Amino acid sequence: MKIGITGCGGKMGSALIKSVLNSDKYELSGCTEVNSHPLLGSKIGDITNSSKQSDIVISDDPNDMFANSEVVIDFTSPNATETLTNLGKMHKTNLVIGTTGHSEKQLSLIEGASSDITIVKAMNFSIGVNVLFSLTQQLSRTLDDDFDIEIIESHHRDKVDSPSGTAIELGNLAAGAKSRQLSDFAKFNREGIGKPRKRGEIGFASIRGGDIVGEHKVVFAGMAERIELGHIATSRELFCAGALLAASWSKNKTKGLFDMLDVLGFK
Repeated sequence: MKIGITGCGGKMGSALIKSVLNSDKYELSGCTEVNSHPLLGSKIGDITNSSKQSDIVISDDPNDMFANSEVVIDFTSPNATETLTNLGKMHKTNLVIGTTGHSEKQLSLIEGASSDITIVKAMNFSIGVNVLFSLTQQLSRTLDDDFDIEIIESHHRDKVDSPSGTAIELGNLAAGAKSRQLSDFAKFNREGIGKPRKRGEIGFASIRGGDIVGEHKVVFAGMAERIELGHIATSRELFCAGALLAASWSKNKTKGLFDMLDVLGFK
């Protein structure tokens, strides 16, 4: 299966390239970076120390990559959404999107493109995190508001969005299980002396530091008891495995917008 990768100089992009090159199931069909990136024009072999497909050149033009790919995997920036969805439609190339922080307009572009191609968009491609999604939804549906919900996430110092997309999705699932909108119950900031916690509120806390790959905890705090659900990622390889699984899964679909719960059969 021919896989194209955007943002190949980033943490996830470089990890994905190594995963593709180390697999017999996939072929790297191209990789891109922004036009100011120092790796632009370099060969894959120069940055991976691998002889496999070592002559592929890192380009700032994604058109050729889309033309030669069955699926393109993107973990870059929401700013790339319009270009990627347009090229996906033009070349009938499926998309796997792991980028978070999209605006409503960008989400609309993704949804529109899914009328022509298959798109798997997920806040997190870890199998374990998607189990956490399912369990959070079940517990929130079962427990009433006597159990306060708090979501705590930790990531490396370079992560720019906060809370993480995964944390937001956990909040959406917890609220949705009670037939509520997260925007009506989310609390993103607790500083100084404020009002007491509102019943039904879903609180968020973020930690940024070091090289933390990703940690998420959902706390259901009741009186005299507390339930904690959590997931700790120790390597980006798990996200790569999930993204490649999604890419393979998308090959058997003609079009539509899906997430990892679809890929894993949880829906």
